[in-house]
Formats: sequence, structure tokens, C-alpha cells
Amino acid sequence: MLKSKKGVISRKAAEALRKAILPENDIAKEIVDAAYKIHKTLGPGLLESVYEAVLAFELEKRGFRIACQHPLPVIYESVKLDVGFRADMVVDGKVIVELKSVETLAPVHKKQLLTYLRVSDIKLGLLVNFGSNLIKDGIVRVVNGL
Repeated sequence: MLKSKKGVISRKAAEALRKAILPENDIAKEIVDAAYKIHKTLGPGLLESVYEAVLAFELEKRGFRIACQHPLPVIYESVKLDVGFRADMVVDGKVIVELKSVETLAPVHKKQLLTYLRVSDIKLGLLVNFGSNLIKDGIVRVVNGL
């Protein structure tokens, strides 16, 4: 239990409050840590959908809100267009995670994530390639005015 000005709040409420105000960079650290754990356990070579489900599970265990296959509308000249962009994962509404399971990332993958960041007005994204032999070589940080 933690004390506040109005009394005592539960540990669960305190955890939820902490997560709600966690900055993007701290969320990204948790995502990278979870990706490392998953890659170490499962290794490369599985389908992207498997890594997405496992990463979502791992981050939810850590108390984050996860939206998988999150639709991103495009605003063009004040008109909202639902044109079918889907981010693989949005964590706490603050970080987009674009997942891949390929041998090497192509330049278009980073451009895709940057476009998702721009249309959603989210500041930070992580491109995570679980197909890399070493996960540290498969993680690219992309920023949008952060």
C-alpha cells in the first residue's frame, strides 16, 4: 500500500498510475527487454504472428496496455480516411512496435514505421526483427519529433 494525500492506494493502483505516466523511452526499454527474452527463449525463424502474440503476452504481464493490429486512419485536409493502415502493436498508446521475421530488414520497413508514427502523431517506434541471429542487430529505434 502507498499513501497519497487522500489516503492509501493499493499496489495495483500505484502500478497503473506509474504505467500511465511512464515516458516513451522507458516503455521502449521494457519492449526491448521483452523482445530479448523472447528471442533468447524461442530463437529466430517463427512466423511474425507468433512473435506478436508472445510479445503482447509478455508486455501485458508487465502491466502494459497492448493494441495489436491497431488501425491507423489518415487525416488529409481535415478529412479522416480509414485506408487500412494497421500497426502491428501499440503499447500504452505511446510506442508503435512494427514486427518482422525476416533475414534482413529492408529500408522500406523503417519508412513504413515512420509513416505510421506520422499519421498517428506518436513520437516513438521500434522496428523489431525476430529473424535476426542476434536480437540486438534486429532492433531499430525510429522517432517522430521526440
